[in-house]
Amino acid sequence: MPSNDLCFLGACEQEQLIRSKKISVTQLITAHLDQVERFNPTLNAIVTLTAESALQAAKEADAQLARQDAIGALHGLPVAHKDLFLTKGVKTTFGSPIYKDNIPQVDSLPVERQKNAGAISLGKTNTPEFGAGSQTFNSVFGTTLNPYDFTKTCGGSSGGGAVALATGMVALADGTDLGGSLRNPANFCNLVGMRPSVGRVPTWPEQLGWYTMSVAGPMARSVEDLALMMSVLSGPDDRSPIALESPGSIFNIPLQRNLKGCKVAYSEDLGGLPLEPEVRTVMRAAREVFERLGCDVIDDEIDLSEAGEIFMMWRAWRTELRIAPLLTSHKDQLKDTVIWNAEQGVGLTGPQMARAEAKRTEIYHRMREFMNTYEFFVLPVNQVVPFSVDLDYPREINGVKMETYIDWQKTAYFISAMGNPAISVPAGFTDSGLPVGVQIVGGHRQDLAVLQMAYAFEQVTQFGLQRPAICTVA
Repeated sequence: MPSNDLCFLGACEQEQLIRSKKISVTQLITAHLDQVERFNPTLNAIVTLTAESALQAAKEADAQLARQDAIGALHGLPVAHKDLFLTKGVKTTFGSPIYKDNIPQVDSLPVERQKNAGAISLGKTNTPEFGAGSQTFNSVFGTTLNPYDFTKTCGGSSGGGAVALATGMVALADGTDLGGSLRNPANFCNLVGMRPSVGRVPTWPEQLGWYTMSVAGPMARSVEDLALMMSVLSGPDDRSPIALESPGSIFNIPLQRNLKGCKVAYSEDLGGLPLEPEVRTVMRAAREVFERLGCDVIDDEIDLSEAGEIFMMWRAWRTELRIAPLLTSHKDQLKDTVIWNAEQGVGLTGPQMARAEAKRTEIYHRMREFMNTYEFFVLPVNQVVPFSVDLDYPREINGVKMETYIDWQKTAYFISAMGNPAISVPAGFTDSGLPVGVQIVGGHRQDLAVLQMAYAFEQVTQFGLQRPAICTVA
């Protein structure tokens, strides 16, 4: 099998080939490293490559198979870690020149779990500075390009991982999602990206152990592969005070499900958010797919407008805590939007945050009641299609000015404020060939149900099989 084709097999299929010894781990890792050499110089997805250690780990993984040792769920699969996750002995920059030479002494918990499951890391993937924004560029490594159109952004902040996946450099990727950082790049790169329920994928080390706005999670080229990654990343750990007790094994079941009669709420713009016409066109086609699945699709929406202010306040509060010391010592090395967000946090008061949290609780119950009526809520992932890579963010949508650098992704971060599990699934392409996804939101902690609905949608549409043109030639 040509290495290009091998790299585009599903992660589950690659794992089966390894276990049946039809391919060796060394063959698989070598094929993916060849893919990195082929495409990464153009796209800039993997910014710190650990090829030598990956090949050494592959040899040991083959030796384990030969000895018939017990092996993990990701044995021999090539992965790469977002450059916000700590990686022991491997550079972690957070996309900042301040940390360009930073070598951690521990692994972040999601990295540790992948390693314990037998995955082999090829290195670190690009992210915007401190993960701020959904356009992947920084002054340390530069810009990551969209593989479907080199003039467009790949999204972010897990953009490097998305591009590595879309071009077959890795089998699975990890990331984080505060305002859409797993869903947005998946949406822009024709992938599946999931924001799990709060606490489903525990994180450590973590300065804010009780913080519920940001989560870690997976991206993949298929829902089945994403469920495999969820089974590894999920599960309790007492280093995280908000970790859910359910084991990751809850995702190790067939995803097929009869959805006939399932009630789905459908909204194109959450009651009037500006939306590019091409997104609307794809959404309407996606609605027909849910109807073909037998779902009872109803035009309905919940007023989440106040969730935006709440999200922005908690984002600023978090940014101030993490960035404030750097405003004094390294302000000249911080990008403008990070400075702005941290300074927004400086001005927040205790009473403001208390009222914001009270309002968030009120909206949570509004959302809970809404999701008691509907099992799923379907809406756009983003309000725009992939925009110019030369823009740090869109300044307007259909003539409506964007006041901040993340206003264009309200359909994503309004959901973040509620904490519901949500997934981006490939739903079609624009006339110029740019990917557009659909966002499926589930009820409180209903991650498995979200995967089942996403799987059903994927099986009908098969949009995720369409590779970037750069990858169609071996």
